[in-house]
Amino acid sequence: MKEWTEIYEQMRGTFAQRAGFVPSEGCDSAVRLYALAAELQSLLMQADWVLDQSFPQTAQGTYLDYHAETRGITRGAAEKAAGVIRFAAADKVTAACPIEKGTVCMTAEGVRFETTEDAAIAVGSQWVDVPAQAAEAGAGGNVIAGTVTLLSAMPVGVVQCTNPAAFSGGCDAESDEALRGRVLASYQRLPNGANAAYYEQEAMRYPGVAAAKAVGRARGIGTVNVVIATHAGVPDAALLAAVETDLQKKREIAVGVKVLAPAVETVAVTAAQGGTGVYLCRGQGRRAERAGGAVYRRAAGEERDDGEAADAALRCGGRGERASDRTGGGCGGRLDGAANARHGDDQ
Repeated sequence: MKEWTEIYEQMRGTFAQRAGFVPSEGCDSAVRLYALAAELQSLLMQADWVLDQSFPQTAQGTYLDYHAETRGITRGAAEKAAGVIRFAAADKVTAACPIEKGTVCMTAEGVRFETTEDAAIAVGSQWVDVPAQAAEAGAGGNVIAGTVTLLSAMPVGVVQCTNPAAFSGGCDAESDEALRGRVLASYQRLPNGANAAYYEQEAMRYPGVAAAKAVGRARGIGTVNVVIATHAGVPDAALLAAVETDLQKKREIAVGVKVLAPAVETVAVTAAQGGTGVYLCRGQGRRAERAGGAVYRRAAGEERDDGEAADAALRCGGRGERASDRTGGGCGGRLDGAANARHGDDQ
């Protein structure tokens, strides 16, 4: 793109050719040319920006959303992490201790969580587990067990709180690059109302579905299995039923569709600390190591620098990976697949 000075000099030279003299700096004609050059550069910048927004390869923000809508795709919204908070009394209570919906608890870093239903410590009990969710949507709400320990207002009879298990399922809004990848993939694998791409695209429309994979002829000719996963990992029965009901309405004639949760595979991991401060975590095809202030994760041949040395080996209960890297611990981006489901376009 031309700079305004280049435009100004070009206009000044053209003026000199036509008028027979060069306007001196500071004269009325020079000032007018200067102002016009700045406006022309602004128009050129706007034209370049408009050109970028005209193609999904370079569009951003709302304009990328418009391209996605033409392909029947919507940007994934941010979601709140969910889990359970345990409220405890000093001893077994002799009268019920109510805990109102909306009671706020926090981590030491100030990440806030609130209960999602009314509850109470029953007579004769010392504690109660109450469902809760992060106050704000996003991956920041995915915290490990034992970190939600602060109460903004202590309910009567309650002396402490904690989260016995990790909060998971929180996810940031889908990034431009992730959405762009889905839009471009929709051109490479065109949904036609009958192939795997169609079933996957329809399943991905549901809030909370992070990944979908359609498997043709999974139960014989004329059958399709669609495996879906959420940011927390395994979807609940309500989500599975909702997606299957919708796909039953949109399926081909004489095709049986089933929506399934991914199979959960437990991987044994061991961790050891060497004398040099290097952490090694070994499992089936997965290793995280800390060295020189950087964390690397290799999975299926992929290598990247996470830049967080403190997250190396033991942060997630001995799993040897960060909470944001676990299927069951939420995500900072979108998942790419569901439980190794095999891909097939034929029924």
